[in-house]
Amino acid sequence: MVYKTDKEIESVIRKFEDCSLPKAEWTHAAHLTVGLYYCFHNPFGIAKNVMTDGIYRLNDAHGTPNTETSGYHETLTVFWMKMLASFAETNKDEKNLRLLTNKMLGFYDDARLPFKYYTRERLFSVEARFNYIEPDLADFTETIDNPL
Repeated sequence: MVYKTDKEIESVIRKFEDCSLPKAEWTHAAHLTVGLYYCFHNPFGIAKNVMTDGIYRLNDAHGTPNTETSGYHETLTVFWMKMLASFAETNKDEKNLRLLTNKMLGFYDDARLPFKYYTRERLFSVEARFNYIEPDLADFTETIDNPL
């Protein structure tokens, strides 16, 4: 995904916030786009909480149950939000939303990145879905400091 205009990004944010973003458009890139926007404009704790609340609302709007096996996933959300917060901090002088978002998507377009740090069993455990858990394969703070 490559955004051609800021308006495309702003549309994703608006539709996420008003829960009009179709389920088919709630992609990995859309998750990252929204998360980066929040991380760029807020301290980490606020950005993470706004993202979490928004995902719950959007899941409800889509009829996606938040259970032990589907819907919101705390560890994945925290993992990606930490990556995005670090990226936003590293690129805080970039004022062009489109350039910033496209650059970020170039770094983090692979939704399988968490498996570099977590075993499948640990990441998809019930505990990981409801509570943030640390990785069991590698520490991702090095990746945060030096994006792929």
